[in-house]
Amino acid sequence: QVQLVESGGGLVQAGGSLRLSCAASGNIFSINAMGWYRQAPGKQRELVADITSGGITNYADSVKGRFTISRDNAKNTVYLQMNSLKPEDTAVYYCNAPLSRSLVLFSWGQGTQVTVSS
Repeated sequence: QVQLVESGGGLVQAGGSLRLSCAASGNIFSINAMGWYRQAPGKQRELVADITSGGITNYADSVKGRFTISRDNAKNTVYLQMNSLKPEDTAVYYCNAPLSRSLVLFSWGQGTQVTVSS
């Protein structure tokens, strides 16, 4: 079973940037899609960005133009570059492989906390 370890979160002021990393313990090059999710307090976990093995990306409207997802299959790592951060981006961020709107392939990691102050 592939383990996912997210890192790179922290406290940042509004307008700032962070780069999140998700390291997988096994090969992900054969996984068609990898994605970044986030869960804010009292809210459901939501998919904010995903990327196919061929590099096609999709973004939630709330992050489009500000976040960029990328993947390095050789390093089994997925990244999320977050720019122009807003307080409403505050959440715990997770990575996983989306199978459907509500299903994912792997067990959830511990996530990484992102806090954006106003």
